[in-house]
Amino acid sequence: MSFFSSGVEYGVHSLMCMVDARGSTQEMNVREIAELHGIPYVFLGKVFTRLAKAGLVKSSEGRGGGFRLARPPEEITVLDVVHAVDDSKKLFECREVRQRVAVFNDGPPAWACDTPCSVRVVMDAAQQRMEEALAQHTILDLTRRMMKKAPDTYVVEVQAWLNARRGGKTPPGGGSEST
Repeated sequence: MSFFSSGVEYGVHSLMCMVDARGSTQEMNVREIAELHGIPYVFLGKVFTRLAKAGLVKSSEGRGGGFRLARPPEEITVLDVVHAVDDSKKLFECREVRQRVAVFNDGPPAWACDTPCSVRVVMDAAQQRMEEALAQHTILDLTRRMMKKAPDTYVVEVQAWLNARRGGKTPPGGGSEST
């Protein structure tokens, strides 16, 4: 079982497809992102609601409206997406088992509970390290890594697919590359 929901993965990939390797962004709607990545549209819509609420994307109204990044892609971290989609999920929730040991009939003695639970200390440190690692990687970083692996034709193929979906129109913002 995974710790983070599939919505986190969908959210990160969705934001990546709105950015090119230079950091230029383009507006996209949820339906085209869902179709491009084979993600369930209704579920992705819920992910984008959370991304918008967290201030990572902004929606545009009207015909052909969609979403655009609310901040530059180099300022949106994977941790931002995790917090937006899965809230502030903790690796561990201490149940204070040490206070319920059967031999402590009238309650735990001071020696058992006068310092933080050592299990909790270890788990809190792991949580902190995980969050630090996720905060080190931005949407632009991930996009650039992916683009280094992709053939030169990939960007052209995706943009042609988007143009065909949009009825041959140039995307808002002048047709920046997509990932």
